[in-house]
Amino acid sequence: MPQNLISFQLTPADLAAVDTALKMLEDRLASLIDLSPDQRRTLVKMGDKSEAFARLAVDVLNANPKVLPGNFDLAELRRDLAGFDLLRSRLVRLTRLHERMSDSQLALGSDVMSGAMEGYALLKVAGHGEGLDAARKALAARFSRGRKTSEDDAVVE
Repeated sequence: MPQNLISFQLTPADLAAVDTALKMLEDRLASLIDLSPDQRRTLVKMGDKSEAFARLAVDVLNANPKVLPGNFDLAELRRDLAGFDLLRSRLVRLTRLHERMSDSQLALGSDVMSGAMEGYALLKVAGHGEGLDAARKALAARFSRGRKTSEDDAVVE
């Protein structure tokens, strides 16, 4: 097998520890929310430039709370900013872990497909008369280009 981008194995103990850690994260972060696609699209977003504005606004509002109406919850605004800061550093770490997991899964899939295709090519050449005809035909189905039918081509009984 010429391609081997990654060798990846976890022991049952490793898997159990990872699953326990994921469960703990899910439990501890139960207050996180899911937004709908519409909500994501319509929400005001805080990018880099907006973040500087928002932080300055919070500082100015903290220094001048008497200008705010009674129904403006400055304490909640401060809690939201603190929560934003708490999530950011952890999100960076989780995003990096997610990227590494995705890349590793992609590499593993590529290794498997590369090996499977090389093995299939060897079966086509060396597998004649070895009782592998049915297996070769089953594997060949992956590469068949069957006729695509449309609803117009469907036979009505």
